Amino acid sequence: MNQNQTPLSADEMYMRHAMTLARRAEAEGEVPVGAVLVKDGEVVGEGWNRPIAASDPTAHAEIMALRDAGLRLNNYRLPGTTLYVTLEPCPMCAGAIVHSRVSRVVFGAADPKGGAAGSVFRLLPSDERFNHHVQAEGGMLAEECAEMLRAFFRARR
Repeated sequence: MNQNQTPLSADEMYMRHAMTLARRAEAEGEVPVGAVLVKDGEVVGEGWNRPIAASDPTAHAEIMALRDAGLRLNNYRLPGTTLYVTLEPCPMCAGAIVHSRVSRVVFGAADPKGGAAGSVFRLLPSDERFNHHVQAEGGMLAEECAEMLRAFFRARR
């Protein structure tokens, strides 16, 4: 790094990792969304969109990262973790995030058609009526994440 560069924040570093996974989804013909789950500064789960390849409508990037972490940690509960995802989670993924006890979600692009962190629905930050509360922060590298999605859909038209 030269003297004019600022070091990446941890949030930006992990979001860039999620963007790399999103490109993997795109290479497989899937909508480019990637997710990384981090605990104590260590990646414990990774995922990218795979519903087409897996013939599984629940194989969103977030679900895949939660499944990966559950297997690695041998626990379906994932307290003290932060999930980085390139697109605002949908209601299905928001429910899984709450039920798995993720502590924090950081997402890139907003999803004006189905986002559950305030764009359409408000499940994240989690509703206080839930038995677990998740913090949510949007907009991390939002333009880069959104452009990846726009370019993908432009190329398919």
